[in-house]
Amino acid sequence: MKKSLISVAAAAAITTASTLSLPANAGFLSDYFSYTETKNPIVLVPGIFAFDTIASVDYWYQIPAALEARGAEVHVAKINAFDSSAMRGESLISQLETIKAASGGKIQKFNLMGHSQGGMTARYVMNVRPDLVASVTTMSTPHSGSPLADLVTDTAPPDTVQGVMFETFSNAVGDLVNLLSDNKKDKSDIYAMLGEFNEAGAAQFNSAFPAGLPSEPCGTGPAQVSINGQNIKLWSWGGAGHLTSAVDISDALFTITGLAFEGAPNDGVTGVCANHFGTVLRDNYNMNHIDINNHVLGLVSLFETNPKTVFTNHAHRMKNAGL
Repeated sequence: MKKSLISVAAAAAITTASTLSLPANAGFLSDYFSYTETKNPIVLVPGIFAFDTIASVDYWYQIPAALEARGAEVHVAKINAFDSSAMRGESLISQLETIKAASGGKIQKFNLMGHSQGGMTARYVMNVRPDLVASVTTMSTPHSGSPLADLVTDTAPPDTVQGVMFETFSNAVGDLVNLLSDNKKDKSDIYAMLGEFNEAGAAQFNSAFPAGLPSEPCGTGPAQVSINGQNIKLWSWGGAGHLTSAVDISDALFTITGLAFEGAPNDGVTGVCANHFGTVLRDNYNMNHIDINNHVLGLVSLFETNPKTVFTNHAHRMKNAGL
């Protein structure tokens, strides 16, 4: 009898302990696995050389998996390697509409996150189809242009011998990237892309689509814009690094291309001030232009916040904003 009472008491204690601890543990697990669970799906929009996956290597290296592991629904846009943001944007709109239709009414809007030219592409979509967009976040996007584009177009102007040779070679490379990324419908147009990022082309694009831009050079833009009655939240971040990892082969390239900025801080493609759009979360991460999306193969600075952490924290920020 005594043994039986002890057993009953022990069982009751275990049951009580379990009952008390499970909600806390369940809450912790729930918070962990819903950390990036935004109301609207996240769509990652690539920049130039816009492959999604080639030879099992993702453009957004390990970032979609990091977001999905914490609860996010993530889509990666299939975009032309070289083209204008308007043409890329029309392709993105088509993809968004397909995802929306397939959801059976569950999905109405998207959180667009664009790297480099992907940010310009997202801006185009935001302006022409604001009904599809809940937020736009740009990373290392040269909103006011890049001196690299001016350097290339000045060195090899269209319709010159060197320009034709450059165009033929570059478009062949772009078409190969599209083919390897299973994007066979788009044909590359290198000058359509470059013409948007030289000084004159960037000014023309920004004149047509000014929403979200700072009102003064190197300032911050509005946290939110309203376009055709649709409220859209805006953020941006970027880098100012070149030699960020001793084993990253991209470091040398961006150190050289960074010389075109004549001493102004940049990530090798985009100037620090040029990456400003909406709420500027940070403009000077110790990251080069492709460290931002965790390349090459995750070989980024060990002394800077990991790009995957930056993305997951931002998804949590969007979740808290009801997006």
